[in-house]
Amino acid sequence: MSVNIHNQEAIKKTREQHKQEQNMKGKKDVQSKRRIRVRLIPIWLRVIIVLILIFLSTIAGAVIGYGVIGQGKPSDVFHKSTWTHIIDLVDKE
Repeated sequence: MSVNIHNQEAIKKTREQHKQEQNMKGKKDVQSKRRIRVRLIPIWLRVIIVLILIFLSTIAGAVIGYGVIGQGKPSDVFHKSTWTHIIDLVDKE
């Protein structure tokens, strides 16, 4: 029986060693597999691009809304008098 207990302890130690080796190997594999992502467009530039696209889409919507749907001249959207007239119509009680 003492031989059997000795073998079990040896097996237990080798299992623990095997698990430790696998953990170390796994950590090395994970570290070697991780890729460092390099962004082609930095985040600050993405924010600026989104803001510019929002501005352009607002202008395009106003031109289409006033010029095409509203039957006016699309270039009149850029005149101050057009916007004061629209604001007067909205504020009228």
